Amino acid sequence: MLAIKNATLVMRDHYITNAVILLEDGKIADFGEARNLPIPEGCEVIDAEGLYVGPGFVDIHTHSDGKIFFPDDPVTACQHHMKHGTTTLLPAIYTGWNAEKQVEAANILRDAMENKPECANIGGFYMEGPYLNPDFGCDRTNNPWADGIFKEKYQPVIDAAGDLARVWCVAPEREGILDFILDCKAKNPNVFFAVAHSAASPQEIEALIPYGLRIGTHHTNATGDRPKYPECRGVCVDETVNYNDCIYAELICDSMGIHVDPYMLRLVRKIKGDDKIILISDAYACDGPIPPGYDGVDDINFDWEGEIAGSKMTLDISCRNMIKHTGASIVDVFKFASYNPARAVGFYDRGEIRKGLRADLVIVDHWMKVNKVILKGEVQ
Repeated sequence: MLAIKNATLVMRDHYITNAVILLEDGKIADFGEARNLPIPEGCEVIDAEGLYVGPGFVDIHTHSDGKIFFPDDPVTACQHHMKHGTTTLLPAIYTGWNAEKQVEAANILRDAMENKPECANIGGFYMEGPYLNPDFGCDRTNNPWADGIFKEKYQPVIDAAGDLARVWCVAPEREGILDFILDCKAKNPNVFFAVAHSAASPQEIEALIPYGLRIGTHHTNATGDRPKYPECRGVCVDETVNYNDCIYAELICDSMGIHVDPYMLRLVRKIKGDDKIILISDAYACDGPIPPGYDGVDDINFDWEGEIAGSKMTLDISCRNMIKHTGASIVDVFKFASYNPARAVGFYDRGEIRKGLRADLVIVDHWMKVNKVILKGEVQ
């Protein structure tokens, strides 16, 4: 048994100060105020020294460690995120890769999950594509999926991803997208869907909610507009995600508010409420030059056409930026980076401090600087 003492436990809606938490057999055995929970004899003890102990971060959308894609070096990428508190992550398989490369990536990542202990924080795949709107996102010129939706082309990818595909991203406006969705569900009935890289109408998006669409991929990024009149703002993806209470909004929260302006972060939080916001790193690997006007940017990437290409962040940094930009509390950002993403993709055994759940924990200071990471009850 492992005991953590002198902890400030971060619960879903409050703190427990001067607390003890007991871990046994990879699960949370008990927790509470120290005066009510004596530490059993023979325990290994960690002194948190008053720091915050919260659930490990769950990054449902990340491509890399900021420099190298997961399929190219799963161990390095996984360990980078682990050191920053991410105990569960979904490596993204991206629309910019052709079918052969997507199948290869899925096979490499599956093998890493099964055979490399250093990759124990992989929880499945985030399938960012293949059928997105080719007019949006980075590296658009080389999109191999822009010609149309063909079963003989996509089925090998579905088969390779199998039940490890926890999320499939789609552009609902693509002709034939429902056939693709049904084939994804035939392979994995429990899969969820996200609207991504899209200019879909509210009606096109809402028509897919009954099939499991419940996430808005990197909300306000790579989304279109559909103005009805020249003088009016259109109603499109962002508005639909904001309007529908059942859809989670992913947010990339970089230090300078480039992906999402700080005012927009506060507005989305006000509209969606704290139960439907998900922080993601969307860490990508792209070494294009920093375009003019982005002086001082050091936590996001750019492609060779000057487009934003994801981030270089981990979720501890995203949480820190969210606190800075919105005034969110430690409780709030743990909800955005742990509880909400876990629930959005069906990880009901983690994401909060509760008896019987997986003992995935991170010890941080008041600015989310990581002190220790615990995965399944083991210090990493």
